[in-house]
Amino acid sequence: MERQDVIIPVRAGEELDKISLEQFLRKEIENLPQGKLEVHQFGTGHSNLTYALQIGGWEAVLRRPPLGPVAPKAHDMEREYKILSALHPVFKTAPKPFVYSGDATIIGSPFFVMERRHGFVLDSDFPEGIEPTRELGREISEKMVDLLVELHSLDYRQTALADMAKPEGFMQRQVEGWIGRYERAQTDNIEGVDRLTEWMMENMPVSQDPTIIHYDFKLNNALFSEGFSEVTGLFDWEMTTVGDPLADLGAAMSYWIQADDPDLLKKGLGKAPVTVLDGFYSREEFIASYGEKSGRDVSDMNFYLTFAYFKLAVIVQQIYFRYKKGQTQDPRFVHFDQYVKSLMTHALSTALKR
Repeated sequence: MERQDVIIPVRAGEELDKISLEQFLRKEIENLPQGKLEVHQFGTGHSNLTYALQIGGWEAVLRRPPLGPVAPKAHDMEREYKILSALHPVFKTAPKPFVYSGDATIIGSPFFVMERRHGFVLDSDFPEGIEPTRELGREISEKMVDLLVELHSLDYRQTALADMAKPEGFMQRQVEGWIGRYERAQTDNIEGVDRLTEWMMENMPVSQDPTIIHYDFKLNNALFSEGFSEVTGLFDWEMTTVGDPLADLGAAMSYWIQADDPDLLKKGLGKAPVTVLDGFYSREEFIASYGEKSGRDVSDMNFYLTFAYFKLAVIVQQIYFRYKKGQTQDPRFVHFDQYVKSLMTHALSTALKR
């Protein structure tokens, strides 16, 4: 069922030590079948490196940080492993983690291994043989709303996340922290960024009651069953914490591209995502549906969306910074500076709509 182009041969320079890894797996995971470890790579994603593992009929997924130096506290594999360990029992859409290792001698970095799930990933195209319709677009949109509402309905105090997060002062730490990240990763002067950061500091709303937030909630992090009747998996929990649920919604909407968005925003990472097709919710419709189903006041979403565009720009800037420093040679990153500029411009225009 999985889109075949998601799995690719391991990219040059990103290989794993298969002998060392297999020895570790056989020591830590019971009842692995006989056979040789096979490793492929997931071709999507621009941050952590994710691999498909297979030994006979056994399958799993390995996640490790990107190559080269990384930002402090970023790409924390142990934290993501602990998050999944806390969430999987109460939120089955989160995959089950198997094992974590902080021993960098095994594959060159810390990593964790989790269950592999199969299904359809939607990004810029529907899988071959699936005809997108207006009805299907609306159904998929509503499934994503429902999933976010479900996640935000969980009582974080009943999970280990209660000890891993500090929700008080969340938005102020977020805004100040991401401004600092941008300053540390800056490579070019972009007009309007100072005005944007001042606006965010001066227009911060009072946060709503904290919830578990995914904070990287987007369509291509979700896995759908055949027929798209349910979401069978939600991935990339690296940024998950406890905080303002509208920050999570804002982040989700910064990835939710619609047909009338500027071209560079729509195609900054290549082809426009399927959410530009007829039937998919607009951001306004998604936010309204979320507000109705969650019972939360969404009248301040303009701030959260502005901050989300800024935050996304900083993430792209951090990737571009690593590329400029020669820490990665991935050719996908060569024009990321233009994408950063487009996101910053869009963030400022969103702020000024208020």
